[in-house]
Amino acid sequence: MVYLTRKEHFNAAHKLANPKWSDEKNQEVFGKCSNKNWHGHNYELFVTVKGEPNPDTGFIVNLKELSVLIRNEVCLQLDHKNLNMDVPFLKDVLPSTENVAIAIWNILAPGIKTMGATLHCIKLYETDNNFVEYFGSTNE
Repeated sequence: MVYLTRKEHFNAAHKLANPKWSDEKNQEVFGKCSNKNWHGHNYELFVTVKGEPNPDTGFIVNLKELSVLIRNEVCLQLDHKNLNMDVPFLKDVLPSTENVAIAIWNILAPGIKTMGATLHCIKLYETDNNFVEYFGSTNE
């Protein structure tokens, strides 16, 4: 099994706040991330696929095709957007980095499968110090 990772980038704003909670409770739990005027991040996205190299090409997947899929289905949907308000696939989802990574997985996994590979991991950096890794649900 060979693992291949593609890195992409997007910038987005969000606010972490549970609408069921008071402003005080949101401030207590989320701190400055619950700022009523939002805040932004320069996200780094790493998409890792796995599979066996094609004997004719030596590729698990064509990186150009993988990049187009990631950019069209994820980056163009998220870049310079408000994750709470502008992104249909995040509607009614608290846009924590964890939840954004899960949403990205759900969008990319089918397309990667049609390329003959399997999505192995989504790694999403929110800051240089904070990132999440998602390996799919146990039901996949």
